[in-house]
Amino acid sequence: MAIHIDTKQQLFHLQTRSSSYVFQILSSGYAAHLYYGKRLRDADLSWLLVTTERASFSPNPVPEDRTISLDTLPQELPVYGTSDFRHPLVQFRLPDGSTVTEFKYVSHRVEQGKPRMEGLPSTYVESESEAETLFVNMQDPVSGLHVELQYTVMEAYDALTRSLKIVNDSTEPVELLRALSASVDFPRADYEWLQLSGAWTRERDVVRRPVAYGMQAVESRRGASSHQQNPFAALLSPGADEDHGEVYGFSLVYSGSFIAQAEVDQFRTTRLSIGINPFDFTWLLEPGAAFQTPEAVMVYSSEGLGGMSRTYHRLYRERLARGQFRDKERPILVNNWEATYFQFNADKIVDIAKAGKELGIELFVLDDGWFGHRDSDNSSLGDWVVDKNKLPGGLEDLVNRVTGMGMQFGLWFEPEMVSPDSDLYRKHPDWCLHVPDRRRTEGRQQLILDFSRQDVREEIVRMLTEVLSSAPITYVKWDMNRNMTEIGSALLPPERQRETAHRYMLGLYEVMERITSAFPHILFESCSGGGGRFDPGLLYYMPQTWTSDNTDAVSRLRIQYGTSIVYPVSAMGSHISAVPNHQVGRSTPLDMRGYVAMSGNFGYELDLTKFTEEEKEVVKQQVALYKEIRGLVQTGEMYRLLSPFEGNETAWMFVAEDGSEAAVFYFRVLAESNAPLNRLKLKGLDPAADYALVGTSEVYTGDALMYAGIAVGAERGDYHSEFFRFRRV
Repeated sequence: MAIHIDTKQQLFHLQTRSSSYVFQILSSGYAAHLYYGKRLRDADLSWLLVTTERASFSPNPVPEDRTISLDTLPQELPVYGTSDFRHPLVQFRLPDGSTVTEFKYVSHRVEQGKPRMEGLPSTYVESESEAETLFVNMQDPVSGLHVELQYTVMEAYDALTRSLKIVNDSTEPVELLRALSASVDFPRADYEWLQLSGAWTRERDVVRRPVAYGMQAVESRRGASSHQQNPFAALLSPGADEDHGEVYGFSLVYSGSFIAQAEVDQFRTTRLSIGINPFDFTWLLEPGAAFQTPEAVMVYSSEGLGGMSRTYHRLYRERLARGQFRDKERPILVNNWEATYFQFNADKIVDIAKAGKELGIELFVLDDGWFGHRDSDNSSLGDWVVDKNKLPGGLEDLVNRVTGMGMQFGLWFEPEMVSPDSDLYRKHPDWCLHVPDRRRTEGRQQLILDFSRQDVREEIVRMLTEVLSSAPITYVKWDMNRNMTEIGSALLPPERQRETAHRYMLGLYEVMERITSAFPHILFESCSGGGGRFDPGLLYYMPQTWTSDNTDAVSRLRIQYGTSIVYPVSAMGSHISAVPNHQVGRSTPLDMRGYVAMSGNFGYELDLTKFTEEEKEVVKQQVALYKEIRGLVQTGEMYRLLSPFEGNETAWMFVAEDGSEAAVFYFRVLAESNAPLNRLKLKGLDPAADYALVGTSEVYTGDALMYAGIAVGAERGDYHSEFFRFRRV
């Protein structure tokens, strides 16, 4: 049993494998947070709540008990206006124009398993025994509003999920102004804050800083989770590192505008909250209507960032991603984008595919430019009809030519966008997001289709279904190349216009659910200019994401390392591209590009027909090696060894769950004159076992590999890389 309830004390104790989460219903009806951290034994923990009388500037909602102030009480459902001056979890505008609410406990229930969230992606269970879910009903007696706090304990996966269901049981409409998914009050402020930040082609840098008085936050106001920030934040105890110290991770299963924030108050307590960004958001709740917030996934680790990451990796790999490809080894692919861009014909595509087949590559992906009159990025999005000038035999003929040589075939789409120069836009100019009488700002010469509209969604599903049914396509790259401006819908009334962005996300999730369910044999990869929508919400529908448009090996060290803080390697698309690199102009050796790309879902993004015979031999060896280790890379436990954010070297490794095998990757960016001799300490091995270094006669003890390490970096030259593969003897 993962949820323990002391009915006499009204105390709720939620236990994962490694953590405890405890709260209590006070006699006043408030839900007070008591503890979140390392797992505790089930016992009377009510003594954890300590209250004391404060100065009159912290008002007392219970006159007979001056030790209780909502300004200081750690709470499960904080609101504003009734004496808590910190940021609330929810906020409403009531029919009388006020924004004051106060929620008190009404009832609770526990269900075995984890119910599916209607219309939203979320983690799931495959049997009811994998989880327990607690529902706590809180009510504001004046307004008639109910908030149902939802907690799911996934004990075996060592994670806790939280969300809210908000119900208007009054007789009048109520405006929802703020609906976050989780809020936790921590009793201290001596934490560090960790976020994943960046830009297009520079996604998910690891940023750490001390928590300070006041607000610190990461957020997106772009209508997408974004390149700039990721819907994740963590609090770290002082001195916490990769392997030691307490870490509290908060990850939001959502793909739209979000906020994650930490507020340190006057008494040096920290309130961390995460959810839909309240900026430019409202939702009109009619009588009887309900609003479901996205899911927040909370992970506690007493074994540093590495422990937290491996928990997220396993959970998201096994109980967020779905479908046939969740547990399948992913195919090695070649994508024609950087080889041809828009300038190709059927014969050129077949030549690249043929070269790939000869090298052992399994899948060819035709990227942008195959439809409409798409010779540049200024036209034809929305016209998902084959360009017969480039492909005179049509798509079916091209696919058959490629699959006839034993290759699989994949296709690029950008279904959420429309070009002003397109038949679809000329026929339906009101189908894009727009505000009447305002400029329609273009990005990449395109506008965004209004997925809040059912007619738009139906047409997109129809067109995609027609194309995907026309030929044996087994892979789709689903791209999205701009963020939202002029956010408005022609079909929504004025009082609902600020619902547009969230309704768009619900519509997008509906379309993805329908398409991926209709074509379960297709491997879908999400993309947004690379990593602009690398979030848990999309991993629910598509088990992998194009990690970044930047394919430079050195840049990818930081990008892939930062991404791994939350996301499993099975979610990361990673390709070898040509040099000088098209994004940064850097030239790196083929072996380094290969080892970086092998640390993900492996592929190539260049013109294979231009390889020299020597390069072809190297590629054959890369492809053969990855086929041997891809199961280990894609499903093994990842251990980060050296950080590119802390020095000139990067290293990581993948270990089989039973410790029987390991693959180790080491990279040095710049050579150093007369450098010291370095040893790389491994992790995750069985210290009592012996390990053979594959390809040699050498055998090492597991404890020596972990505590003494192996020699690395002795060779000269910039952009140096090494690979080690160990098998337990």
